[in-house]
Amino acid sequence: MKTMRFFETGDPSVLTLDDIETPTPAAGQVLLRVAGAGVNPADNGIRFGRLPIPITLPHTPGYDVSGIVISVGDGVADVAVGDEVVGFLPMTDDGAAAEYVIAPAEALVSAPTSIALADAAGLPSVALTAWQALFEYADLHAGQRIVITGAGGVVGLHAVRLAKRAGAHVIATATGRSRAAVADAGADQVIDHTTTSAASVVDEPVDVVLNLAPISAEEFVALAARVRDGGVVVSTTAWMATPSDEARGVRGVTVFVRSDRDQLAELVRLVDSGELRVDIAERIPLAALPEVHARLEAGQVHGKIVVTPTA
Repeated sequence: MKTMRFFETGDPSVLTLDDIETPTPAAGQVLLRVAGAGVNPADNGIRFGRLPIPITLPHTPGYDVSGIVISVGDGVADVAVGDEVVGFLPMTDDGAAAEYVIAPAEALVSAPTSIALADAAGLPSVALTAWQALFEYADLHAGQRIVITGAGGVVGLHAVRLAKRAGAHVIATATGRSRAAVADAGADQVIDHTTTSAASVVDEPVDVVLNLAPISAEEFVALAARVRDGGVVVSTTAWMATPSDEARGVRGVTVFVRSDRDQLAELVRLVDSGELRVDIAERIPLAALPEVHARLEAGQVHGKIVVTPTA
């Protein structure tokens, strides 16, 4: 089978397209024929060795997957050969930038039926990040006010839709390029963060700040000051501290997304009900992945990209 992998960490040039033997699933595992492999910013950090994720070299990137079950290992009872599935693979294991991939059965759920199977690979980790940030870490519920920074990104658009579905009042920051998409997702107020400090225009206390963008430490602290006593500041930007205020009971929490089968199944249901969308900016062949990693490195990827290895 064809796979894109790297034998040493480094810039995108370390990625090579190889032919290797198709693996066999062990107990609790399945073999998938990959329909789609999601591309995420963390792929760039893992390849460069900047993230503290203990991979084994050579390593194949792509921890979001959609595909068809080809064979199953011992003890697998809840997925079967021929099933169309989607999942968030362990980031330490070989990923889905290949024609076939081994996946733990416990990470997989039935794929959405309302979208193309390849496109379903654009859902798992980003939607799980939004869900866990909002409902596990922030305990968001109806009637609350939330600021979402970086709402125009892939995680941000899911967060806006999920927060509005939960009945929250959503104040979002975005660029002029993504402003319309954020408003369409349901934001009650959209602030162009390239021209305006969100902290300067949020004039009423909020219950939650969800940071999804590399904002300055000063802006982050100023936003945290707008959180009511007992509220919460949640962030996905692990490289910078999440501010808190113990005197006021304001918690600061950094999100580290994890696979959760029940949550992913619910997110799939929301896609099929039309309450969530999976917007794919580009579908690329396997051979084009190094070029996409170079664009990731340069900050030139906007929207979700899916690799289609067998297209």
